[in-house]
Amino acid sequence: MSRLFEALQRSDGEGFSLEFPQPDSLANEILKTQQAAEAAEPQVGNALQFVSATLAPPRENRLVCFTDKESLGAEKFRYLAVRLRQMGQSRSLKRLLITSTVPEEGKSLVSANVALTLARKKPQSVLLVDGDMRRPVLAREFGIQGSPGLSEWLLGSSMQLPSILSIDPAGLCFLPAGRPPENPLELMQSGRLAELLERLTSSFDWILVDSPPVLPLGDTSVWTRLADGVLLVVREGVTRKRELQRGLEALDKSKLLGTLLNSCTNVDHGNYYQRYSSAPSKSESQVE
Repeated sequence: MSRLFEALQRSDGEGFSLEFPQPDSLANEILKTQQAAEAAEPQVGNALQFVSATLAPPRENRLVCFTDKESLGAEKFRYLAVRLRQMGQSRSLKRLLITSTVPEEGKSLVSANVALTLARKKPQSVLLVDGDMRRPVLAREFGIQGSPGLSEWLLGSSMQLPSILSIDPAGLCFLPAGRPPENPLELMQSGRLAELLERLTSSFDWILVDSPPVLPLGDTSVWTRLADGVLLVVREGVTRKRELQRGLEALDKSKLLGTLLNSCTNVDHGNYYQRYSSAPSKSESQVE
């Protein structure tokens, strides 16, 4: 040992030296190297991809919260949005499911108008998901058909999140249903849907899902398990009492926020109170 010490002393005198970094500086250097490596490594599936799209509804539409913002129908949706925000102050309410008991009750148009209304309050971010992979209609109502969406992602094997449409000038984000698959219920029960919703939740203040009707399909039961709250749309002159009872029995009561009466007529308001789901003119868009 003494000879080794003497040799080191001689080498130091001859201009040769060994430098050892201090422990703190070495740890910092290792940490910086690791952080740089993590930053360079692609984060597969975690980043959202947005694709710009322009809202171009057909001439005959009932998107009153975009085309006729001063109408009574739009005002009713604004009131509904206020009530939803109030509910969100006392309970977890981020993922909202909008459904109906049977087809043709107006759930998709209600979903679109509620989403458009919530998106107007900045800086809140709103995502509308067309969860009706059997009969998707929202892409057509928005005038942006042909985009891949939910079904393509569920059918694929990639972990990369599906592209989200950023709709101008509405300030709304939209995930289309995509092409109708052969086995939508099986796809929804695969586990990928729950994973997708979980990853999207951290990026938006509101996620609204337009789901298939409760009767007679089982798709809505899957969506309900993933939702924080449920709005049930019924339509005057269409929804039957027995169907409504069966629909209410099929839903989780703890998540049911309430029912929304669509296509309502109220003679007490006279001409000012028009039908929402009648002829698709601006003055005839109404929800109760």
